Formats: sequence, structure tokens, C-alpha cells
Amino acid sequence: MFQSLRWLFLLTYLLVMSAIFGASSTAIYIFFSRSLEQQLNDRLQILAEAAIPSLQLIKNRGIQRLDGELPWQELFRHNQSLEWFTPKGNLLAKEGKFFSNAPLSQTLADGLQEGFPILQQQGQVRTFSIAVYAEDRNKTTLRLEGYIRASESTQDLVWKLEQLRLGLGLGGATVLLLSSISGIGLTWLNLQPMQRNLRRLKYFTGDVAHELRNPLTAISTTVDLLRNSPEQLSSAQVRKLAIIDRANDQIIHLVEDLLFLSRANIDSDRLDRDFNFTPIRLEELLQDLVERFEPQAQSKQIQFTPHLRTGIVVKGDSHKLSRLFSNLLDNALKYTTTGGKVALFLEREQRFAVIQIEDTGIGIPPDSLPLIFQRFWRADKVKSEKDGLGLGLAIAQAIVQQHHGEIKVSSRVGAGSSFRVLLPLDTQT
Repeated sequence: MFQSLRWLFLLTYLLVMSAIFGASSTAIYIFFSRSLEQQLNDRLQILAEAAIPSLQLIKNRGIQRLDGELPWQELFRHNQSLEWFTPKGNLLAKEGKFFSNAPLSQTLADGLQEGFPILQQQGQVRTFSIAVYAEDRNKTTLRLEGYIRASESTQDLVWKLEQLRLGLGLGGATVLLLSSISGIGLTWLNLQPMQRNLRRLKYFTGDVAHELRNPLTAISTTVDLLRNSPEQLSSAQVRKLAIIDRANDQIIHLVEDLLFLSRANIDSDRLDRDFNFTPIRLEELLQDLVERFEPQAQSKQIQFTPHLRTGIVVKGDSHKLSRLFSNLLDNALKYTTTGGKVALFLEREQRFAVIQIEDTGIGIPPDSLPLIFQRFWRADKVKSEKDGLGLGLAIAQAIVQQHHGEIKVSSRVGAGSSFRVLLPLDTQT
């Protein structure tokens, strides 16, 4: 149990740390990527606006006369370029290394004439296009002079983002590694108090069960002594003593069952050392149970049929396995009406011994099937008709789990139930 809790706490801790780091890394990546893109767009805008005065010079004298005359050249980078266009979108001149292959189309020109710059991404080149206007002679209207398109390669931006992703990935791996190491230590520290408390609970339940046995045994002994002297008691007193004796037996069984379940849960990680696991021939163990339950079946006129295959050996605790199958057989006979049938099967399937108990009893409602292995659970119909405390199937499931097996159930109301137990075979026989 504690081993499972350790892994559960560790995995939960790692999942939380991964979620926190993942969310933080995503936020960091989005922030820096948008920041770098905004810086790129700002550089292109500054370059395009700085080159506005050069459009008229190029139209009048050509690009050869621009060297050393205009301030935009100080902003010009090795991975940037400029293009100048006429009002009709025809290329006048260009300068730089990285250009967009797309022409300045009429659609783009119409958008620029409305006064808004246009930002585009074409392959690995980002472009920023603006329209250039000048006042006419009377200074009352603006005249379109042409267009300027600034371009810059996004290779540097892509490389920086790849480096950022690589750094975040390596950081994430480092964080997970350190979190795993620290998580193991923190999990161990957090579980130590729980282990101590459960160990104390184990001793406490043992002491309580031991202390309860003494007064319960005294009550049982006193009742037996009184019932052995019937001449001193009236018939009403005899009936009352029988009621007291039956209730006392129920309490004794309840204490033993609760003690068993408590120890089974607390010591589940030490079962292989604590239990006497020996090779067991299942057909012999089940045959003894058949002989024990045959009188009960005959008294209710129930057809009890065993089908036991020989040579099937498992490794386990014979007393606990006997209790497991006793609980299942007792339930099958108890909830099967007079004239019904109960069948016990022992088969072998691959690496498992399969024990199946089928009856033609009252059955279990479909909505109750997930609840039958819970402690103290009993169907409403059964509560009023049958004796029992609702611990038999919980104990059966605990024993199956102790033997690393599995228990399944299928049932139909009015048609009966089938319990199927799978236990690993003893591979050494």
C-alpha cells in the first residue's frame, strides 16, 4: 500500500511540476516570440519611413546618387532591403540582399492608397509596405508619389526562437530531473508519519480485538452454563438466552472479520513475508469444502454439483483460501431457494487457476454489482430476509488480492449469480 502511495504522490508531484513549468514555458515563449516579431516590425517601419525622402531622388536622378546623402542608410542592415515603386506599382530600384518574390500587386496598392501600411510574410522574408504622398503646388491636396517596401529576412528570428525552444526543453528536463530527486525525498518524509500512525492503528485494533474477545467469551460461557440448567429457567428465559447467544456469536464474528480486514489493508505490502504461502492442490481444498457444505445443500434440497479438475496447484495460504471459497459457497447456498442449483467448477486457463461458483438464486440488481465488495453493504431485499453483516465478500476480495488474483461477478435478478476467481498457478510445480 505504501509503495503504491509513494508512486502516486511522486507522479502527482511530477505532474503538478510539469504543468507549472509547461505553462510558464509557454507563456515565456509566447512573450519573447511576440516581442521579437514586434521588434522586427518596428525596424522595418523605421527603415521604410526613413527612406521616404529617397523616392523623389530616385525618380529624378537614379539610385546611384543616393550614396552618402540619406539618413536611412545608417539604419540599413545586412539582412534588410528596400524597394521603390512608381504610383502604378512598377519597380524603380532596389537595394539589399533579401527581397520578396511577389510583385506589388494592384490589390496591395489599393490598400496602401487608403493610408494604411501593409505587413506581409512571404516565405522567410517579412515585408512592410507604405505609400508616399506629396503636396501639390497649391498645397491643398496630396499627390501619390509611389510606394516603398522594406524587407528583412526572418532567418535570425527563426534561429532565436529555435534556441529559445531548445533552452526551455533543456530547462524542462533539468527541472523534471531535480523534481524527481526532490520528490522522492519529500514523498518519503511525508509518508513516514502516516506509516507510524497506521502501525499504531494496527496494534490498537489488535489490542481492541483481544480485549473484546474476553468479555464476549465470558458472555458465551455464561449463556452456555445457564442453558445447561433448563430446569431452573422458564421457556421465555430460554428463548431470551438463545437470542443473547446468537447476538454474541454475531459480535464475535464481526470483531474477527474487522480485525482481518484491518490487518489486510495495513499489511498489504508485507503479505508475501507474513503469510505462509505454500503449494496447494486446489481440488483437495475444494473437495473438503464440498463435503462440508453438502449437508446444508441437502437440507434445502439444492442440487450441489462439483466439477473439479485435478492437478491444479497454486501458491497461497490454505486457511485463507478455504475462507474465501467458504464465503462464496455459503452465499450461493444461502441465496438459492429450495429446489435450485449450485455448481462449483475448477479449471485451468493459461497461467491461472479458475474457480467458478454458479447458482440459480435471487441474483443481484445491475446497479448493485459495483457495490457488493464494499464493507457492510447488503441489498435491501437481503437485509430483511437473511442473516449476515455484509463483510463476507469484502473479505473474499481482500484474500484474492493478497494472493495476487482477481475476482469477477456476473448476475441477473431472478436467474442467479456467478463468481469467478482467478489465481496465479504455482510455476514451480
